[in-house]
Amino acid sequence: MAEQRAVILGAAGFIGSHLCDRFLGDGWRVTGVDNLITGALRNLEHLRRDPRFDFIRADICEPLDGIGGPVQAVLDFASPASPVDYLKYPLETLHVGSVGVENALRLAKRTGARFLLSSTSEVYGDPQEHPQRETYWGNVNPIGPRAVYDEAKRFAEAITMAYRRHERVDTRIARIFNTYGPRMRLDDGRAVPTFVGQALRGDPITVYGDGSQTRSFCYVEDNVDCIVRLLHGSCPEPINVGTPQEMSMLQLANWVREAVGAKVQIVFRPLPQDDPRVRRPDIARARELLGWEPRVPFDEGMRRTIAWFKERINRGDLAAAV
Repeated sequence: MAEQRAVILGAAGFIGSHLCDRFLGDGWRVTGVDNLITGALRNLEHLRRDPRFDFIRADICEPLDGIGGPVQAVLDFASPASPVDYLKYPLETLHVGSVGVENALRLAKRTGARFLLSSTSEVYGDPQEHPQRETYWGNVNPIGPRAVYDEAKRFAEAITMAYRRHERVDTRIARIFNTYGPRMRLDDGRAVPTFVGQALRGDPITVYGDGSQTRSFCYVEDNVDCIVRLLHGSCPEPINVGTPQEMSMLQLANWVREAVGAKVQIVFRPLPQDDPRVRRPDIARARELLGWEPRVPFDEGMRRTIAWFKERINRGDLAAAV
């Protein structure tokens, strides 16, 4: 069988870099593409000498005509994904979720590759259905500050389905819920790295609102496994990728404080506008169609994540930790 090649857009990001590892481990050639606005080359440094991996620094909002040769899979993970990032880069987030996604789809059409879009649970907005099934259409404020990400991803899903229906591109859509693990940035504003970083530094842990809002945290290894199964599967409809185990932000803060052994206070700040009150995926579709179930328990995944951050902070490798 001829060697297969995947083009991973957003390859220097948190999930994108883990996908590079997985595809290389599965015997594929991988071309990584990233403009490094929020990604970091240090996430790919360990692949520098692998002859099956090459990296292109490029903005996918520009045509991807320079990517030649056979391609069997295009995976689009190129977008700011944390509130800190997409509020800092609102126009770039809108562009990469529209112009960038279409350029990625054009690459898949030109090469005959299967296309996988990384969408998000944020398409559900502040949900009125709980847990969220893929059939739920969402409750999104289209003009709020978070809309640059939420609506970009909703548009990305729409154009992906349009290319499937009208341009005959073989597409998949992964609606990714909160994911955590090594290679997250401590300064990206999401709950896990923020709480872990504050606890390791001995700073107060900052919780927004009263801490009753909930999230569901999936370890990156499980996330990547579901994405690979989705790519190889036959379902063109969106599939939730996440864990149905749900916890409040206050529960998470207390868990991190105890796990790190930090004698720090928990302080409360005003809840950001349009912050979802609840978030938990219904993963029946992934179970039925992909045979997928999260395998890494939260405690184990968090121990690995805390150890990864702690090692880098202790050795003074702060550039690798933020």
